[in-house]
Amino acid sequence: MDWSQRRALVTGGASFIGSHLVDALVERGATVRVVDNLSSGRLANLSGALESGRVEFREGDLLDSDTIREAMEGVDVVFHNAADHGGRGYIDLHQVNCSTNLILDGMVFRAAEQAGVDKVVFASSGCVYPEHLQTDPREVLYLTEDLVQPPYAADNLYGWAKLMGELTLRAYVTEGRMKAASVRYFTAYGPRCPESHAVMAMIARALTDQDPFVIWGTGEQIRNWTHVADIVEGTIRAAEEVDDGSAINIGTMERTRVVDCASEVLAYMGKTVDFAFDTTKPTGPYNRVCDLTVCREKLGWEPQIDFKSGLHSTIDWYIANNDATAVAGSLEQMLTERRHG
Repeated sequence: MDWSQRRALVTGGASFIGSHLVDALVERGATVRVVDNLSSGRLANLSGALESGRVEFREGDLLDSDTIREAMEGVDVVFHNAADHGGRGYIDLHQVNCSTNLILDGMVFRAAEQAGVDKVVFASSGCVYPEHLQTDPREVLYLTEDLVQPPYAADNLYGWAKLMGELTLRAYVTEGRMKAASVRYFTAYGPRCPESHAVMAMIARALTDQDPFVIWGTGEQIRNWTHVADIVEGTIRAAEEVDDGSAINIGTMERTRVVDCASEVLAYMGKTVDFAFDTTKPTGPYNRVCDLTVCREKLGWEPQIDFKSGLHSTIDWYIANNDATAVAGSLEQMLTERRHG
């Protein structure tokens, strides 16, 4: 796809993943419009992209019908990344907030069709997978896309909203109304990621010399943390290769325990502390790792950044961009809330 001839809308484009997506589209020559209410995104995340002259930023609430209608004008491709979301602490403790995504997604898809948008690429999540399959960390499990089927059993209201978004988009495609793709993100991390996400929380704890070092749950939870650069590359490739509304896993197949991630963070930062495991806190499923067969077949690609390398570079970024005293003063609030720009 020649992105220099494309006009893209990125909803939530000032956020963590959204801003990296904007950067990548600009690098490919696209003209990009960003609409973000800055509830968790930051204009600073777009500083480089805005300097290119190919990015238009609009601050606005996409739950407002006029805002969303105007956002779609003259757009070829919509990357729908806007959502009320956060890390595990946020999505478990703010169910009502996450339920608004059901309204948001329906409004975005309807406005896109009415504006004659060619394609919508929807940022979905590993939270669409049935929770009951992901309980045993000792099981070597890789979640395949076809496991999301009736009877559905998504992860909390956040997961149900993502699932409904996928099914709605597929209906638009089936009825010939527009092209679409859904990309299921698995545990993204990297520069600009907020502390409500597990990897960043661990880095923040280490930076502030927390001792004992608190880990939510038993530490046996298995994750496949995926660097934001790979998340973005997979998203753009889905925009280029997938039209039929199908969903594709975007994640690695590296299986990493939470406690092992914490140990690597501490080792890299030269810290020696004791662990304290808090099983009263939200943990999410204990075994969440994706299968990449469909990603390889449909996109001709898979994530390239191994977790250890990506983790080290993310730690370097976090240290360079954060003050330990300031982080310590607000860390507990940031673990469960959206960080405002």
